[in-house]
Order: sequence, then C-alpha cells, then structure tokens
Amino acid sequence: MDVAGTGLLETTAEYELFRLGKEIDGELYRDADPQWFRAILAGVVEDQKTIDPVIRKSLTEDWPLSRLDSTLRAILRAGVFELTRRRDVPVAVIVSEYVDIAKAFYTEDEPKLVNAVLDRVARRSRDEGRGKDKE
Repeated sequence: MDVAGTGLLETTAEYELFRLGKEIDGELYRDADPQWFRAILAGVVEDQKTIDPVIRKSLTEDWPLSRLDSTLRAILRAGVFELTRRRDVPVAVIVSEYVDIAKAFYTEDEPKLVNAVLDRVARRSRDEGRGKDKE
C-alpha cells in the first residue's frame, strides 16, 4: 500500500487472488487465512497513528522509523499490531512469524532488528519478552 499507493481493499484483494498460497517467480507463497490477513491489514491502517510511536520508542536513536524501508516498516507495523491488539496470540508465535517474514525479504540485519523491536514492544505492552528493555 505504501509503495503502490493503493487502498486497503485493493491490496487485500490482490494478495488473496494472486499471492497467498501461489507460486511466484519460483517461490511458493505460504497460504494464509484471508480473514486473519484482512484483519491485520485493516488493524494496521486503523491504528497506524498509535503503532508508529510504539515502533519509534523501540528503535535506537540512529534508526528512526523514517530510515526504514517501506517493507520493513510494514513488517514492524503488523507485528506491533498483533502484539498490542491480539493478546490471544502468544508473543513467541508473533515474534517468530514476523522474523520469518523479514528473512523472506532480507539477508542482512533486518530480521534481527524485527526480533529486537518486537521483543521490546512485547516487554512494554505484555510484560513478556527475552531481551533487555531499551529504557
């Protein structure tokens, strides 16, 4: 949505029809529950003004949110949404899933960044997590 400038409905429809569970350029996209997928996207769009400050607080000063590329921002926004709004999903599951998503897009330090940020958010929002709090 950030890159293409498309809306929520167009984006979810495109992913459901052409990506989820499909093979693209020799890569098989994992199947996903379309209803869950829509709920996460809609939640991120609706709560972005509260999600972004949570992410900013969990980043180091030399990595402001604006410095992150749009894919990494989207991964973090979705992960933070689930951590803060979907308390029925265990922290370890959320962090693991979003680190795996980051690994699908990045080969450098980005998956570690996703892990660290989501861990900090989990410690603050759920009093769970493994690492030390940044504060």
